[in-house]
Amino acid sequence: MTIAVTGATGHLGQLTLAALAARGATDVIGLARSPEKLTGAARRFDYSDPSSFDALAGVDTLILISSSEVGQRAPQHRNVIEAAKAHGVGHILYTSLLHADRSKMQLAEEHVATESALAASGLSHTLLRNGWYGENYDSAIAYAAQSGTIAGASGAGRIAAAARADYAEALAAVALDPGLQGKTYELAGDAGFTLDELAAEIAAQAGRAVEVSHLAEAEYRALLETMGLPAPFAAIIADSDAQAASGALFDDSHDLSRLIGHPTTPLTEIVRAALG
Repeated sequence: MTIAVTGATGHLGQLTLAALAARGATDVIGLARSPEKLTGAARRFDYSDPSSFDALAGVDTLILISSSEVGQRAPQHRNVIEAAKAHGVGHILYTSLLHADRSKMQLAEEHVATESALAASGLSHTLLRNGWYGENYDSAIAYAAQSGTIAGASGAGRIAAAARADYAEALAAVALDPGLQGKTYELAGDAGFTLDELAAEIAAQAGRAVEVSHLAEAEYRALLETMGLPAPFAAIIADSDAQAASGALFDDSHDLSRLIGHPTTPLTEIVRAALG
């Protein structure tokens, strides 16, 4: 069985290739705009370039890692789904968003559109709805350890983050086991944490007090812009944080730990990794 992974040079893509290899997969192809950056079998593939879609020839299972180009994801993903169908791909695994079908996060819209495109395609598929990556907090953790401050709009909302490696393991597990396919998984860390709990863990590991600034969404967006984030991206991050206050990034189904066969990466390890 030939498995192909899109976005293979990205953080999640590289970890997914490693997770597949760790589980004994040998017929794996990395798909990327710059395949020369990969070791092992690799083909050039661009979500927006139809001339690259022949890279899907001979692929049995496609791991479709969502594009990093927010705002372009829906058409890019439709391109890939149509190309997969034309090339006889048997099954697609798609990395969607936690509770995408009912999420009010701005990020959910393109994931819902992709899920709909998959359903309309008639292709066999699995939805792996990923929660937040612990690595999303790396820069905030490092800054908090240095400055003694951390800010956000998530309030008392619990965020069930897990490490990217956990999500990559889940992709590998499902790709290699047909019995796990054809389902929808809500993937999140085993234990959620609040912004205050994150600050407390940073303080414990950094050896200094960390003050928390609980901001309104607009205030947090403005702060992110002053830190150099482009306005559209700052708006998405602030919206995601504000939605987290209402539980958008929490799930206690434990689908993720069941798929990977061990507990997800805890907050202590997420903070330790960010602090180096």
